[in-house]
Formats: sequence, C-alpha cells, structure tokens
Amino acid sequence: MRPSNFDPISVDILNRQLKKATIVVLIFFVGLLFRLWYLQVVNGWKYREKSENNRIHLQDIPPLRGMIFDRNGRLLVDNRAGYDLCVIPEDVQDPEGLLDRLNNLVGIDLNQARQLYRKGLNSLPFKTVRIKRNLSRDELAVIETHRFNLPGITIQVRPQRHYLYNHLAVHVLGYLGEITEQQLASGKYVNNRGGDLIGKSGMERQWQRILNGIPGGEQVEVDAAGRKLHVISRKKAIPGANVFLTIDSRLQGVAENALEGKAGAVVAMNPMSGEILAMASSPWFDPNLFVKGIDRETWEGMVKGTNHPLQNRAISGQYPPGSVFKIVVALGALQEGVLDPEEKLFCGGSYRLGKSVYRCWKRAGHGWISLHKGLAQSCDVYFYQVGKTLGIDNISRYARKMGLGARTGLDLPHEKPGLIPTRQWKLRRWRVPWQQGETLSTAIGQSYVLVTPVQMACLISSVFNGGKVLKPQLTKRIQLPGGDDIQGFHAEERWDLGIEKAYLEQVKKALIGVVNEPHGTGGKARMEHVVVAGKTGTAQVVSLPKADRRGKEEEIPEAFRDHAWFVAIAPANQPKIAVAVVVEHGGHGGSAAGPIAKEVISAYLGTN
Repeated sequence: MRPSNFDPISVDILNRQLKKATIVVLIFFVGLLFRLWYLQVVNGWKYREKSENNRIHLQDIPPLRGMIFDRNGRLLVDNRAGYDLCVIPEDVQDPEGLLDRLNNLVGIDLNQARQLYRKGLNSLPFKTVRIKRNLSRDELAVIETHRFNLPGITIQVRPQRHYLYNHLAVHVLGYLGEITEQQLASGKYVNNRGGDLIGKSGMERQWQRILNGIPGGEQVEVDAAGRKLHVISRKKAIPGANVFLTIDSRLQGVAENALEGKAGAVVAMNPMSGEILAMASSPWFDPNLFVKGIDRETWEGMVKGTNHPLQNRAISGQYPPGSVFKIVVALGALQEGVLDPEEKLFCGGSYRLGKSVYRCWKRAGHGWISLHKGLAQSCDVYFYQVGKTLGIDNISRYARKMGLGARTGLDLPHEKPGLIPTRQWKLRRWRVPWQQGETLSTAIGQSYVLVTPVQMACLISSVFNGGKVLKPQLTKRIQLPGGDDIQGFHAEERWDLGIEKAYLEQVKKALIGVVNEPHGTGGKARMEHVVVAGKTGTAQVVSLPKADRRGKEEEIPEAFRDHAWFVAIAPANQPKIAVAVVVEHGGHGGSAAGPIAKEVISAYLGTN
C-alpha cells in the first residue's frame, strides 16, 4: 500500500530528473570513450613514440673520416677525438636558464645557441642539438662536474679532423666546413646530417663522398633526468676510404719553403705520367683553424684581405705567361711552315708597326738572331715578327692544342681555364675588332692571354715527352680501411700535339740553351751534374711609363712590378720532373723564379 503522504507529482519530477542525469552521465561516458578511442587508436602511435622517446633516445654515431696519405704512404691527415656540447630540447624545462648557466660555465654564443635550440625543438625535439664544438679538457671537466644541474645536456664524442703538418699542402688537401641547409636539401649528401663538417675545398671536397663514410646509430635508454642508463641496440658506423695522393710531402715542403714570404705558386709534375709531385700556393693557412671553429674576424680577413690565402694559385691563379708563351709561337710557326729556324731576323731594340713602337726587353737589341738564340735569349722583337707572320688565328689554335685556354681536367675543384683570345672573342667581349698590334703583344705572352701554373707545367712536359698532352692528376689510389684498393689511377693522354718531332727537337735544344748557354736568360737554374732546360717569363702587370719601367726594379712599387715566370724540366734528355713557378710581382723570371725551380729539381733528383 502506497503511503498516503507520498505525492505522485513529486515522483514524476524525480523520475524526469533521474532520466536527465542518466542521459548526462551517458553523454559523459560516451565522450570519455570517444576521447579514449581518439587518444589510443587515432593518435596512439604519437603518444607511444613520445613515451618511448622519454625513455629511449636515438643517437647518431659519426663515421671515422678516411685518412689522406702522400705517394710514399706518409700520413698527412687523420682524426682525433673531439667533444661536443649538445642539448636534447625535449628534456629542457627552462631553456633560457640552462643556456645562461652554460654561458657562465664554458662560454657559448647565446644568440646562436637560442636559434639552434628553437630549431631543434620545432623539428626533432628528441634529437641532440650541438651547442658548442670541440670542448677543451677543462671545459669538459666543468660540464661533467655540474652535470646534475644541467638537465638535457649531453656530451658527444666524435672524430675530429687533424692536419698533421698544419699548412703543408693545404691547398691540395683542402679544409672542412659545416654543411649548409642548401647542401642538405640538394640530396647529394645522403650520409650527412645538420651540423656535420664536410669538404669545402681541395681533396676533402673532391672525395667527400668516399672520405665521409656511412654514419651508424644507437638506441639508448635514459632516466627522467636524461642520464644514459644503457645501450639497447647499435648499428656500427662504416669508416670512409683512405686517399693516397701523388704528391711527395718532402718535395712539397721544399717548394713551400722556397715560396716563403712570397705570393705565387709552384707545380712539379712527372712529365711522363702527369702525376703532380708537388703543388704549392703561397700565402697559405692552417686548416686546423676550421676544425676548431674559426671566428668571424679571422674568416673575413682571409676572404676580404689582399693576399687571398684561400686561393689555390696553382690552379685558379690566372696570369699573363710572358715570354714562356714564346714556346707556343715557335712550335706553331715551325709546324705551319712560316718560320725557317736558321733564318735570322734583326732586333735593334724595338719594332715599329704603323705609328706604334714595340720594344725589346734588351734596350740595345740582340742584332741578327735565329730561332735558337731568339728563344734562348728571349728576344721580344724576334717574336713580334714571327707572331705577325703566324697571325692571331694560328697562335690561338696552337695555344689551345697545347692545352691552354681550357681546364686540364685535374682532379681538384675550382680549376680556372685561363684565356686564349681570338678575333671572335674580342668582338663578343669588347665589340671592337682585333688589332694587329695585339697580335704582337700576344706573341710574347701579353695582351689578353692568361694561363695557370698547372697549365704551364703541362706545356713544358708536352714538349719534352714526345708531344703528349697529359691529364695531370693528384690522386694515386683509393683504399678501403681494410687495405684493399678500390680505385687506381694511371697516366692518361688527352691528345697528341701533332707537331713534327724535328720541330720539337729544335725547340728543346733552344730551351736547354736558355739555362746552359752564356747569354741564356735562365742561367740561375743551371746545375752542375744535371742538364736543365727551361724558359723564363716576365709578365707585365700594369703599363708604366717607359722611363719608370727601365729604372731600378726596387724603385718600382711592388704592386706594379712584373710577375716572374720560370718553367723547367730535368734531366733534359730523360725527363723526370717538370716545374712551373710564378712569383707575383717578383720582377724578372730568371732571377726570381729560376732559383726556386732549381731548388725543387735539386731536392727531387738529390743533386745540385
């Protein structure tokens, strides 16, 4: 029996409220279930990954970069342990406070560190971000001492490039620099990551892929503070291959010592194979500076300074060849049949063409002179006349036949081609026709002609090796870390000069006379027990008034002095070494460049 005081209306209200509450609870539970489904099913992978990353960190293992040796197996470049200060952005609660503490402890670039941190946080927050390279032992000790107060901080050990002899052969070896975002995006550096150091010049750049190796990695379990507990799994890094060069490091040192205090280049090569025995460019720099981290002031001094130490003058220095170019004109005129080597031409100290007067370096002139003495004594007037007869078209054609005006194909980046002018080139470049007076200047290696030292070494080699234009090379072989060669390099003939052997012999005899005859211009390269052949060159840098140019050399400002050239080969009858030397603003080739070539030849042949 229902109680008399129980109101039916109140029961209905209560039932309705109960139904509403039930609906609210059901909606709540449905929403909760939906949220759980969304978190666990839809986004479950994301949170599982985040959870794992809180416990497991993936760390790259950088590979050992391949070593570089000289031709005799002498080690030139290897690796040492380097310690980098890194941070894992996700493990840092107070980034500003952490970076300030690091700055107080070891000194860091705060602005750069903030940028790196933000970039890492926005892209891969669980990946390590390098804050400072190459910690010193003292800095390393400070970080380890305060490790518990530096959450998210880790020390990474990586191979650090080490150039054993500082600047020795630096322009051949090259240097390392941090990879750029553009390079990473190019797809050419598949085995590199942001922050990696890659080859920027020289052999380090030429063989970047081979030297670099393949990185490995490891899964590391860490605690809540980011401290390493143990390694879960590891994939070993594969070291890079080793590169053996053709250069003789001992001879390289001789060439660099001979250039000390001068701006210029020396190239020594085997004239029968094209192997570069030494390649020196001065001034130079220490590539270890780039490994340790170069400051902006030093970098700008290198790039914007007047001496350009980063430039490899041996392959990218383009100079007028001066009288060395007379070799080209002589061979071209002989082959074209426009020159009788026995015919004598008169030199009175000058040559008139129209209203212009073209002078010889010897004020009194050489008198009546034939090809042999014309080359041996480097008579300008003689070659004015020969060049005029041969013509600019033939001069240009033979110059290109001898490898000038184009890159040699040397296995080194940043080689320049030089310039061999033609009528068409001048018309395109200056929109004015070729003048006959320019042919006279071209015939003695002036006007618009530009060459590189490595081209000059190839030129003198082709005259004495039977007319073969060889491809110069700096790489002797490439070797896997286990010791097996994966690539070897051999002599490569680009083409034959196409010059009659008799004409080559006539020019060779004249070049022997340059060094060994009483009035030859290259007497300072003469050796007692070895027959040296060569050719001097004095390349005019700027046009000076006649009186100024014929005054004392030391009275001419250095920037206005001529470049000094000397190309040589020895022994002349059985060539083993060819040398090209240029000394910027050195003056006369015979006196400034000749002794350097002699020193290099003597060191290589072990004589005097």
